[in-house]
Amino acid sequence: VVVDPLDGSTNASRGLPWYATSLCAVDEEGPWVAVVVDLVVGTRYDAVRGWGARRDAEPIRRDDAPPLSEALVGLSGLPPRYLGWGQFRALGAAALDLCAVADGRLDGYLDCSEDAHGVWDYLGALLVCAEAGVEVVDARGRDLCVLDPEARRTPVAGAGPALTEALLEARQGF
Repeated sequence: VVVDPLDGSTNASRGLPWYATSLCAVDEEGPWVAVVVDLVVGTRYDAVRGWGARRDAEPIRRDDAPPLSEALVGLSGLPPRYLGWGQFRALGAAALDLCAVADGRLDGYLDCSEDAHGVWDYLGALLVCAEAGVEVVDARGRDLCVLDPEARRTPVAGAGPALTEALLEARQGF
């Protein structure tokens, strides 16, 4: 089981209302069962591999996204330049940011830092996203389901394949 008891700990320590607890059970095939709970408002995301994703017990599904020029993209880190999105938000809790892509509040997510996230930061949300139809990949093409606590990754997500590709392409120069 991969656990992040307080994803968005800086937000929590400063009274910013965007932080969560994230849990993900992993088996030999990868993420199996996940729960991400927004500790401020109590929203609960859960997913079971092959069974879909839910927000507060209601199924969630994303089948497409607007083009990058119209997309609302969640960011982690600071990009070196404008990357072509419609709007962006830097909210500060990767698990919640990714779940916001799964439920439609964001269209995409882009980690602009280099290898800032440990697996505990995103793995629960990765399964929620996958089961909701959102592709989450590493910016360098590496496996995101890595159980080494020293390993770091750079997640990128889009509510549709075209947006994921556009975000990866925009990120190529840094």
